[in-house]
Amino acid sequence: MLTNNTKYMGDNALKFALSQAGINISIDDIRDLISGVVGSATQDEAWLELITPYPDGALRKQLNALKALIQEKLTTNLEVNPSGQRLVALRSKMKMANLDGFMIPRTDEHQGEFVAPRAERLRWLTGFSGSAGLAISLADQAAIFVDGRYTLQVLQQTNINNFTPHHLMDSPPDRWITDNLSAGMKLGYDPWLHSQTTIKKFEKAARKSGAELVALKENLIDLVWTDQPFRPISPVVPHDIRYSGKSSREKRHEIARDLANDGVDAAILTLPDSVAWLLNIRGSDVGHTPLALSYAILRKDGSVDWFVDQRKLIPGLSESLGNEIAIQPMDDFGKRLSELGAARAKIRTDPSTAAAYVFEQLTGAEIVCKEDPCALPKAIKNEIEIAGMRNAHERDGLALTRYLHWLSKSAANGRVTEIAASDQLHEFRSESGALRDLSFPTISSTGPNGAVVHYHATEETNRELGSGELYLVDSGAQYLDGTTDVTRTIAVGKPTAEMTDRFTRVLKGHIAIATARFPKGTTGGQLDTLARASLWQAGLDFDHGTGHGVGSYLGVHEGPHRISKGSGGVPLKPGMIVSNEPGYYKEGSFGIRIENLVVVRACESLVDAERTTYEFETLTLAPIDLKLVDREIMTQLEIDWLNMYHARVFEVIKDGLEKAELEWLRAETRPI
Repeated sequence: MLTNNTKYMGDNALKFALSQAGINISIDDIRDLISGVVGSATQDEAWLELITPYPDGALRKQLNALKALIQEKLTTNLEVNPSGQRLVALRSKMKMANLDGFMIPRTDEHQGEFVAPRAERLRWLTGFSGSAGLAISLADQAAIFVDGRYTLQVLQQTNINNFTPHHLMDSPPDRWITDNLSAGMKLGYDPWLHSQTTIKKFEKAARKSGAELVALKENLIDLVWTDQPFRPISPVVPHDIRYSGKSSREKRHEIARDLANDGVDAAILTLPDSVAWLLNIRGSDVGHTPLALSYAILRKDGSVDWFVDQRKLIPGLSESLGNEIAIQPMDDFGKRLSELGAARAKIRTDPSTAAAYVFEQLTGAEIVCKEDPCALPKAIKNEIEIAGMRNAHERDGLALTRYLHWLSKSAANGRVTEIAASDQLHEFRSESGALRDLSFPTISSTGPNGAVVHYHATEETNRELGSGELYLVDSGAQYLDGTTDVTRTIAVGKPTAEMTDRFTRVLKGHIAIATARFPKGTTGGQLDTLARASLWQAGLDFDHGTGHGVGSYLGVHEGPHRISKGSGGVPLKPGMIVSNEPGYYKEGSFGIRIENLVVVRACESLVDAERTTYEFETLTLAPIDLKLVDREIMTQLEIDWLNMYHARVFEVIKDGLEKAELEWLRAETRPI
């Protein structure tokens, strides 16, 4: 639909309006720029500043009308169950390229979780919309690999006659490659879309069967996806130091000193969130995470070569960055890597996140394989960032509490759907005026849909919240001062004894993490058992991690720390923010998850501690449904924690509520 119902008057009319405004940009360049804007997550008119900071009313209307017209033409077809003809077309290209197979990951060139529409190659081919996965197509068979979050979702979204689903852990792709490839076969891949670590693993697997991997210069999906969106273009803006707490120069020179001490000439940064953190910039190239897709080379003197589409830069940004940051064309990144290789420079890069392409171009360099140097300092929030996170969670907690009150009144009539509930929560968050975006698509699921861990309601799956069912809502928001992520499970009507038992066991695990004290050097993997112990006692478990790191107005999923039984990541340190989200899921019946964000801090109350000891401060503020709590299987310490948490929620949130909301919250946070 055209913005403001304004009709595009044609290229000549726009050309005249541009000339009247003194703007010397060709119509072709305008169209290319707007096509990139359409391929980004830009939600307002901020993109107009990339053309002119002061468009008059007529020019604004025509630019918006052209954008709407382009959007209509470029709308990509990411249907739930795409035709098998797409797979047929891919196999035709495989045959033309003399390949026996091709790999399609759910990643972009930056190995990101949230990707631009252009990078949704896996979804376009298979229908699967999850945030992690891989498909492999051979001439006569194809497989799709997903983790435990998506085992049910992949069955709902993918035609299993075309793609056989596999669990990433139980039946990993490297094992499948060994078992299904034979001597002489060639498996193609795009070296931009796989990390070096992943490709080395797959190469080893292929060699076991006498096959080989072949790096391609062109992605085969891009050759058959005729209406593929353009590369994203969104305004890149500075992230103010009142939110970041530290200047870019401070960050760059601190890391550069470590590089110099290690004898490293430069570090390659391919993760956009690392670049955003290091340069104190933000964008909207992808949904839900304020990123500008770009690369950077940080040198040992603290200077940076920043490779970015310069059309994204708002007026004045280049000057504000300072003369230690050299802005380079995005397409020159590979050339610069090759130059470093030819110079035999000593280069640090992370094989687990950097694309295999990076290592190809660095041939000749002395490569130091080490974690992204921004990962750990980015994860350890400074006091300004922590204060911002507290403010963001108070704001977010108010919105969520008002939503839960609304839900308690509205769900009873049996006419609230999953989508309507999600939309209402978004509305409550928007009322603050501070909301920049959701931090991920809201998981609004009731009854059996709640058992799908990363469920996303569609018109086909949209259910009404029914009496006697559990409703699970997992949501979060992006604010300039912080990122939130919170899950609550609500009983609609009277819950069953099984529901209350399972919920209380999940709650016990949640409290065990929230109250944990642990010595310096402890990893999240060592704490994970605490979240599962009560479930294990009943022969139950959940098939996802207990916690993930969270950024400061950055990614809602952030490493290198986490709480997971598979691997605990790096030792937890003060300033790290991590989720606390144990769960339980009964296929076909219900799902339960309780999630708060916590920050690691020094445990100062232990005056006689013999070792440096840490604990968690809970940031999230929202009531936990007492209808689902079985007091009889809780310890007194657990009851005390719940009562104290609820008392804090009431005290912090109460002043922002209307009378009816306040009385509801008072009842929902009463001591048990």
